[in-house]
Amino acid sequence: MNNKLTQSVRRRHVFYVPGYDPMPPRRYRELYRTEGGKQSAISDYELSIEGATGQAEKYHWNVNTDVNGAETDTRIELLLWNDIVFDSMRNSIPVTYWLLLRTLWLYFSSGALLALRRLRRAPILAAMYPAIVLMGQVLFSFLLGKIVAGVIGGLLGLALGGSLFFSMLVLFRKWDKHFFAYYLLHDFAFWAQEKGALPDVLSSRVDRFSERICAALDSDVDEVLIVGHSSGAHLALVLAAEVLRRRPEAPKLALLTLGQAIPVISFLPGAWDLRRDLQQVSSRPDIKWLDVSAPGDGACFALADPVEVSGAAPLTKKYGPTVMSAAFSKTLSVETQRQTRFKFFRRHIQYLCAFDFPVEYDYFLITAGPISLKKRFENRGSSASTITKVYSPHTNTGPENG
Repeated sequence: MNNKLTQSVRRRHVFYVPGYDPMPPRRYRELYRTEGGKQSAISDYELSIEGATGQAEKYHWNVNTDVNGAETDTRIELLLWNDIVFDSMRNSIPVTYWLLLRTLWLYFSSGALLALRRLRRAPILAAMYPAIVLMGQVLFSFLLGKIVAGVIGGLLGLALGGSLFFSMLVLFRKWDKHFFAYYLLHDFAFWAQEKGALPDVLSSRVDRFSERICAALDSDVDEVLIVGHSSGAHLALVLAAEVLRRRPEAPKLALLTLGQAIPVISFLPGAWDLRRDLQQVSSRPDIKWLDVSAPGDGACFALADPVEVSGAAPLTKKYGPTVMSAAFSKTLSVETQRQTRFKFFRRHIQYLCAFDFPVEYDYFLITAGPISLKKRFENRGSSASTITKVYSPHTNTGPENG
């Protein structure tokens, strides 16, 4: 393809929405720089990055690409909420276990857990991981304390056993960088705290984010692309819907969701606003929405159309998303697959990395190349194995119906 002849984007503004991640934004720039360099070398085009700023709630860098003589300038801006994530992870050990019980009860009692299991088993196993590990830590600490109390005996033994029990729980909390049980539990608990409704702490942030996206739409860029990864995919969808409510005519807007786990939230009883947003965005023929996932990623609901499985398909014609597989088994070398086979988080961020044998999906050409998302995938339909059956036990799109 001669991209110079088909170039549709010379200037682009990308808004990247991270998932539930407390880490500072610089890691995303470095990931883009290193992996973009690898991908451009593999695919034979030029990509360079310059500039970065880390103001409150803002962090961006500029990318220039040259693909067969077609040059494109892109500004990639992070919509940061890592401070909210960090605060939500500062719960005490007792509060964390209370969140575990409350979150489990919500998913069990609402029917969401059983429905999610029927949809895809792998991500549910990942969801149950923190519950199993945290309960295992309690049991281990209790048995260890009981043994000490039994050996020493008396009040002293009881006191030492109890002290050891709590000390072990504290140690397990400190060692969570190896287990990730607290991290994953807080992720699920954060989104479930309002039974699936957007957490109040995020509402004002979404308002400010939407204003920035609208400002970009009013500028002279050729494309405004919202990108959401992991639980950031859910937030990106919410932002796209809010922007469309503020700018009903937005021909430059496009949406890219990567490794999404939207059903984890949209299946909950209080997620009527998310189901409404799914319905709204999917009913727009002028908005290109591409959803990319892979069966090899155990943390996402691979090839599950989030609109259809949530029972949120519009009454009129549905236009999005186009559901596509990143096909790790075909696009990654045997060596890369071997190296990442048991690396849960590395597999989950593969969408943001270089592919050894890219076919349709190239993250860096999509976010910084000369062709818009809409033009690049205008003739691409959803994969044949896309899941379109309704699984959600809750399908209302308004509070009056629920």
